[in-house]
Amino acid sequence: MVIYRNKSTDPYFNLASEQYLLDNASENVFMLWRNDKAVIIGKNQNAYAELDLDYTEKNNIKVVRRLTGGGAVFHDVGNVNFSFIVGGNENATLDFERFTRPIISALESLGVKNVCLSGRNDILIDGIKISGNAQSQYNGKTLHHGTLLYSSDLSMLTGALKVDPEKIRSKGIKSVRNRVGNIREHLSSDMDAEAFMTYLEDYISRQNDCVIKDFSREDISEIEKLAKEKYSTWEWNFGRSKEFSCVKKRRYPFGGVEIALTLENGFIKNIKISGDFFGTRDVEALECLLKGRKFEYSELNSCVDGKLLGQCIAGMSKEEFIKLLISQEENI
Repeated sequence: MVIYRNKSTDPYFNLASEQYLLDNASENVFMLWRNDKAVIIGKNQNAYAELDLDYTEKNNIKVVRRLTGGGAVFHDVGNVNFSFIVGGNENATLDFERFTRPIISALESLGVKNVCLSGRNDILIDGIKISGNAQSQYNGKTLHHGTLLYSSDLSMLTGALKVDPEKIRSKGIKSVRNRVGNIREHLSSDMDAEAFMTYLEDYISRQNDCVIKDFSREDISEIEKLAKEKYSTWEWNFGRSKEFSCVKKRRYPFGGVEIALTLENGFIKNIKISGDFFGTRDVEALECLLKGRKFEYSELNSCVDGKLLGQCIAGMSKEEFIKLLISQEENI
């Protein structure tokens, strides 16, 4: 495994660096990185629905879309992010335990108690969330990355994100602020975020016989190009949302799913599926399958492939999807 040292705090550069490594690295990769103030939204999310954009603009918080599904997360320099990029295969399934296990072990080695993977993608300490994780298959590889709230400004986290009340109720908590906390508060010996990153890097290196590298000048040039042409653009971060005439939305144990539709003469003219769910395949494949179809149960039921659906929205059954799709419309 190769550990890449990334000292950038530019969120556009850092998200681009993951894709660059997915496209070009021949070895398995581990990377630690931090961002200046930013909200990183899931690939399938609607930025306008998930964020308080007045707050993000007022506080100079950048908004960047990532390659993986899941929900929106707040980053600042008190939040340490980790990425694993490993060789995969087309039949790979989501496996959060595999990649969170070494992080949990590293925290335990620092004396942190009662730390565990919980739910579909969270790491908790004493029931408080300190890490959210996301995962996807891309370019024949698995990308797994996660946040580690170390000494983050939690007031900005709660100000920037609009969290679905149904998600709060499903967690049995009163607010996001009651649910999250910083790792630093649980350490027996204090250290700053930089020292914490060094400790994690050394721990992972010892466990995996790693080679440590810096990005070359050529690497940096290519990453900066990708950041400029994709990750910093309005088209990538905001431009995926269109106007739709109706929306259907529901929360499930595997995440929230929202289906926005425009119908014309009884046929699906446009469709956009969004939410904080995960999948091993782009949800666009499911959208393309449905576009142009007659909005009628038997046709929709016959055209939706259960295997494809499960790859696009992990955990959702065909019956659940069709029921949501044809449910009573809710005007936007």
